[in-house]
Amino acid sequence: MKNKKTILSASVLFFLGTYAFGQEKEKDSVKTNAVEEVVVLGSRAGARSKTDSPVPVDVFNIKETSVVLPQSSIGQILNAVAPSFTSTIQTNSDGTDHLDPAQLRGLGPDQVLVLVNGKRRHTSALVNVNGTPGRGTVGTDLNSIPSFALNRIEVLRDGASAQYGSDAIAGVINLELKKDIGKLTGQVSYGGNLTPTANDHTGNFDGQNIQVDLNYGNKIGNKGGFYNITWSSQFRNPTFRAGTESGAIYNAYNAIEKRALNDGVNLSSLFSNINNVPNSQQLINYIHQYAQGVSYFSPQFQNQIQAANTIGALQGLLKGDFTDQELAYRGLDRKDFNMQVGQSKLNNHQLFANIEVPVNDNWKVYTFGGYSFRHGSSGGFYRKPNQSRTFTGLYPDGYLPQIGTDIQDLSLSAGIKGNWDGWNIDFSNTFGQNSFTYNIRNTGNTSLRFASPDEFDAGGLRFSQNTINLDFSKKYDVWNGINVAFGAEHRYENFKITHGDEASYTTYDAAGNVWSNTSPRGTDFFGNALPGGSQVFSGFKPVNAVDKNRQAVAAYADVEFNFTNWLLVDAAARYENYSDFGSTFNYKLASRIKVAPNFNVRLAGSTGFRAPSIHQIYYNVTSTLFTNSQLLEVGTFSNDSEIAGLLEMPKLKQETSKSASVGFTYRIPSAGLSFTADGYFTRINNRIILTDQFLRADVPAAAQAAFDAQGINAAQFFTNAIDTETKGIDLVISHNVRFSGLKLDNSFAANISETRKVGDIHSSGLLQSPNLEKIYFSEKSRVYLEEAVPRVKASLSHTLTWKNASFYLRNTYFGKVTGADIIDVNGDGVVGFNEHQQIGHKIITDLSLAYQFTKNVGLTLGVNNLFDIYPDKNLTASTNNDQFIYSRSTSQFGQNGRYVFTRLNFNF
Repeated sequence: MKNKKTILSASVLFFLGTYAFGQEKEKDSVKTNAVEEVVVLGSRAGARSKTDSPVPVDVFNIKETSVVLPQSSIGQILNAVAPSFTSTIQTNSDGTDHLDPAQLRGLGPDQVLVLVNGKRRHTSALVNVNGTPGRGTVGTDLNSIPSFALNRIEVLRDGASAQYGSDAIAGVINLELKKDIGKLTGQVSYGGNLTPTANDHTGNFDGQNIQVDLNYGNKIGNKGGFYNITWSSQFRNPTFRAGTESGAIYNAYNAIEKRALNDGVNLSSLFSNINNVPNSQQLINYIHQYAQGVSYFSPQFQNQIQAANTIGALQGLLKGDFTDQELAYRGLDRKDFNMQVGQSKLNNHQLFANIEVPVNDNWKVYTFGGYSFRHGSSGGFYRKPNQSRTFTGLYPDGYLPQIGTDIQDLSLSAGIKGNWDGWNIDFSNTFGQNSFTYNIRNTGNTSLRFASPDEFDAGGLRFSQNTINLDFSKKYDVWNGINVAFGAEHRYENFKITHGDEASYTTYDAAGNVWSNTSPRGTDFFGNALPGGSQVFSGFKPVNAVDKNRQAVAAYADVEFNFTNWLLVDAAARYENYSDFGSTFNYKLASRIKVAPNFNVRLAGSTGFRAPSIHQIYYNVTSTLFTNSQLLEVGTFSNDSEIAGLLEMPKLKQETSKSASVGFTYRIPSAGLSFTADGYFTRINNRIILTDQFLRADVPAAAQAAFDAQGINAAQFFTNAIDTETKGIDLVISHNVRFSGLKLDNSFAANISETRKVGDIHSSGLLQSPNLEKIYFSEKSRVYLEEAVPRVKASLSHTLTWKNASFYLRNTYFGKVTGADIIDVNGDGVVGFNEHQQIGHKIITDLSLAYQFTKNVGLTLGVNNLFDIYPDKNLTASTNNDQFIYSRSTSQFGQNGRYVFTRLNFNF
């Protein structure tokens, strides 16, 4: 802690000291950067300096900073450098392990719009249904785009639905691709986590990461045409952050079963249903015989076993826990039964291209896009031998199932743009597709017993989007200039669920046939029914399969008035109509007032919307459970399902928002200083959430009849259930100075935000009851929405360059968060309805040094999380037998610890 404070204090003094030095040396050798960064996002009038923009826009030069940044993926880079942006690697969350949910200003992953070269990017196929921030949302897969293909990233921190359409409630992120020509550039990076908590807290090194990036560009013709191509490959090993499994693993029956297996006798082969054993006496005799081989059974216990002459009597005796003794006998350790907690294993390959070709002096055609393939593998919960979901006839020590995910992403945008009679015209078509395919390995369908495969195709998800845009803009020489822009958009979307192998979702009976309510189930020795479907992730069923599409058309107008050199007003309006829910109209008004040559005041107000994603309308996944001698369905049911209709659940409609912001920008050119501060407020009505499970026993009688009619025991739905308000402040201070051959860039940025549910929960239909509101929007869901993401986040960074060397230092403050588990935090023996663990604030320090040996070759050495800081440890009640040492339901800075890396940079 002392070292951390020292680094932070030195960092602040460094910032202030260089400012004072710049003031003193202004007339001597100091040179400040006279060219201010320009932005194109947030305005259709073309580029302007970011301090003159009527709305706040951050600009991050990825091409330059990629040499020194420890992070390599877009999401993790933004999480480090942009305080208003949050994204962390998830663990034990199925497909979300390979797709990090990203949030802007504390709003949802589906409330920020992503553009590439100014064109709408398609979202992911994945619906985040697990217990993580952003639950129930559909975000954009930023990991499918190589950061090495980017020139810079622009982040518009203001509602912009009236300008860009659905999803832009929190803001817009624009990824600008490289246009470099005439050289091959590349980097080879290697790193890993050097921390005492590596390898399940035994220390050493894990999470090794190798990444190769190549970029090449060249001219096409002699009129400014070019092509630029990027290839990136990443090979990432998992990290292991579990503690030591502390729960029961083996019972007495497991011990006897093992002795029998050692002698070539598999007790599970003697029965398929313990209530109907063909030769029960043979099974009893074997248990008597092999129990004698368990040396640690006490004489008294041995006598009890030998005296038990029925299966029922043996069942009552053999449930006892003998984990420690049996581990010693088998030469195993409790850590052998740990889950894989930490980042998942990942292989990622990406190809991206950016091409422009002039047709003549006024027109050019362009295309850009890419393809990525990402294979991830993450662990589920360990299937222990003393559990009925483990068939010990095949797995006497249980097993750790693996969720394999193949993610393919394809995008292609093509168009023509130019000037006709003073009008700038841009006509384009953008296609994108993202797919998730689930391959479940090292697992089994327990109900199939010996016939079970150990690998399953569990089906998958696919989302496709095609967008056609036609945009016009023209500047008029009236007052200090007027820019008129208008255009139209057509968007087609398709969402598809593909079912898996039959064995991935089916429950089989004791005879190995598909089970119905009449045939006897397979059981374990203790009479527990053997569950069906692939363990850890049950496949999508044919009844879940969908292939749905919709269309949307939009028209917009945007007029920017420069009344004088000190007053700018921007007005925008947009109309959209969706084929599945109707239409919406939104507007925005923004202004920048130049109070003094270097002091601006800016303000904006707008309405916005987010259409329910087609995934949220049609996503459904169900599982079959055996309850009270009945075959019942539980799961997520689509909004157009029959059960939703019987329960009178309303159709999904758009979220609507009202946003307002006010701020100022101030520059001191002589000192290379700029200040921006913006306060904002966003009200969202009819926000779409994923409810918790409504159990049949908890719903009113009329709803129970609907459940019974469909053979359903529990159901959850997407619904417009809540209203929220978000308010906050963004602050950015930038400083740059040049003196005596040195170049120094300093930056401080902070975001303080708060999101709250306001008003009543919008329950409806047969589920409209005060007692059910805690299911509509549970306490856990409230925490995910309001407190699982830091309300305060700030970063202070410095880049010092001298000749061929660059030194980079960044301190990032992550505010406190709240764990979603409801537990007895204060130890009084009473669990309060809203009693949660608070996870404290932390400061993460990054440090790197880059040196350019020749004009072609350089080397970077660095470390992320220099002082190996971790989140506060979970209280025991949240650890799942000491597996989750740190929270997996919050989004702060992750749980991987110190990451050290080296990077070889080259260009030819």
